[in-house]
Amino acid sequence: MAMSFEWPWQYRFPPFFTLQPNVDTRQKQLAAWCSLVLSFCRLHKQSSMTVMEAQESPLFNNVKLQRKLPVESIQIVLEELRKKGNLEWLDKNKSSFLIMWRRPEEWGKLIYQWVSRSGQNNSVFTLYELTNGEDTEDEEFHGLDEATLLRALQALQQEHKAEIITVSDGRGVKFF
Repeated sequence: MAMSFEWPWQYRFPPFFTLQPNVDTRQKQLAAWCSLVLSFCRLHKQSSMTVMEAQESPLFNNVKLQRKLPVESIQIVLEELRKKGNLEWLDKNKSSFLIMWRRPEEWGKLIYQWVSRSGQNNSVFTLYELTNGEDTEDEEFHGLDEATLLRALQALQQEHKAEIITVSDGRGVKFF
């Protein structure tokens, strides 16, 4: 069941693709861009990309309008997402990034709720089992990328609800 993405009204409005000089207007515009990026990436389960990939994707490139957000403006939107805790740069040059439509603590909470609900406390899982196993197919964290999963598990580890361990075929986690 593929869900279709509903673009916000601003996406069909050409000035949306030019950052506005008025401070209040720009703040509203950045908030709309941030919301759009998070919604789009969530629907497509996209967790990392480069700035160049982002510029060419439908996210920042409206082919129908023949409008594209310039790279400098994309950087400003991405930096805004970083300030909110939804983005992490993966390199010094700020050319690739990890997008987190849920913060690691939120993913950790969802995972721990599933563990508790399914009676899996005191169980050990490989990272693969958590994100690709049959038991988690109906969970939102199914298919989550490993980088985000590890951040979520580290958050749970800080709360003493889990411990990241080494298992024979890689890394795993024990839940308490």
